[in-house]
Amino acid sequence: MNIVVLSGSPRKKGRTGIATRFISRKYDFSLIDLASTDLPLFNGEESQKQLEVVQDLRKAIKQADGVILASPEYHSAMSGCLKNALDFLSSEQFAHKPVALLAVAGGGKGGINALNNMRTVGRGVYANVIPRQLVLDPHCFDYEEDALDENAAKLVDALVTELKMYAESYKMLKKAEYV
Repeated sequence: MNIVVLSGSPRKKGRTGIATRFISRKYDFSLIDLASTDLPLFNGEESQKQLEVVQDLRKAIKQADGVILASPEYHSAMSGCLKNALDFLSSEQFAHKPVALLAVAGGGKGGINALNNMRTVGRGVYANVIPRQLVLDPHCFDYEEDALDENAAKLVDALVTELKMYAESYKMLKKAEYV
């Protein structure tokens, strides 16, 4: 199963990166870390579609059986770099594809607005954003091991299990040429 994790933080050493690296390692999923890409600011011009970094992003998402979108919550929304990356994508890459949502919050409150923001954009590209979603607060992380603590890892397991269920259905529909 080809699942792509899209790490939507501009920070190279942030908690979103810890979570997405952990998920990528644990489940052997592909990771696209936006903090390590040279994706330009989307301007809608056709010439940007020819850029290798844009073509690679579009190809990876199109070929995926499922996607995990992960973002910190910045000012009650997903990060600007994740929104920018999603602006390069469309229903051509996402139609009917199952997508799981993960927000990383600062603690105490937060995360839900980023999830809602990602869910709204998911609808805009005709993705099948799954019902289960997850917010991770600072206490969920094992900073020394670049990992999640045991309780957070169980929550991620539930998210991944649901995503895989939808991804299996998506693969069957695709094979039958329904999608």
